[in-house]
Amino acid sequence: MTMTSNLQQDIIEFLYYLGQVRCYSRHTIDGYRYDLRRLSVTMVIEQLDQWHQVGPDTILQCVRDAHRQGLSGRSLQRFLATCRSFFNHKIQQGHLKNNPAIGIQAPKSASKLPRTLDVDQLGRLLDAPLDQSNPLACRDRAIIELVYSSGLRLAELTGLNILDLDYRDLSLQVTGKGKKTRQLPLGKKAKNALQRWLTHRSALADQGEQALFVGRYGARLSPRSVQQRMQRYAGLHGQHLHPHMLRHSFASHMLESSGDLRAVQDLLGHADISATQVYTHLDYQHLAQVYDRTHPRANVKSEQSGNDI
Repeated sequence: MTMTSNLQQDIIEFLYYLGQVRCYSRHTIDGYRYDLRRLSVTMVIEQLDQWHQVGPDTILQCVRDAHRQGLSGRSLQRFLATCRSFFNHKIQQGHLKNNPAIGIQAPKSASKLPRTLDVDQLGRLLDAPLDQSNPLACRDRAIIELVYSSGLRLAELTGLNILDLDYRDLSLQVTGKGKKTRQLPLGKKAKNALQRWLTHRSALADQGEQALFVGRYGARLSPRSVQQRMQRYAGLHGQHLHPHMLRHSFASHMLESSGDLRAVQDLLGHADISATQVYTHLDYQHLAQVYDRTHPRANVKSEQSGNDI
């Protein structure tokens, strides 16, 4: 028994909805596709060919099988979130009445935070001698300076166009998750590195190419190319580096210097402060202390003491 064409078409339509209506990135949609494929395998094994036949037991079996195969708790949580989203979509369309994934929890696993570089390590990396006659070296330095300066995601970096830069007020416009835009400050070191790169860019870029960063053949630089070039650059200086590590270093250093959790949240483009909490090594106790210290109505006891009527 194989999955019916109707079920396959439902999945295709759902993925299209995620891309065109919810504006999810290709990477996120690929994750949904992988998870729904996992569910479909379990359905085939259990000889189910209709969505309404899928119950909590089927979802649980799928989770157990994946867990035995070594899938992490975080990946299983994503799988369950995918299932909930998919079945909610079917309910909204009027095709189902109940969501079989509601209430099912994945096994917990320790969260792994990305490594960071301290300020001195980044200083040695970014202040290393640079061959300014080498276009690719100037480009790679500009990429690292910009990611650390503004805390960009990899997709945000590769999506930048020349017109997104504003040298008048040292800022750049970034398109983040869900195609939401935000204005970010641009550090002077990053500005100088970008200006060096732009003196070389026109000789490499294809005619009409708007991308800020291009490869040796003139097209927009891909995320994978950025990762490889960043690893190569850091390796030349005896260090290990990837874009997420730079973004995490930016967030950690900003929070350590400012203590302003909300500002860091806005700079990172996080919709939920809990994402910033994880990103910046905060535990709940520290988060509560920040809240109590900064929220005008948080310190209820101090407001009430001596003011009883």
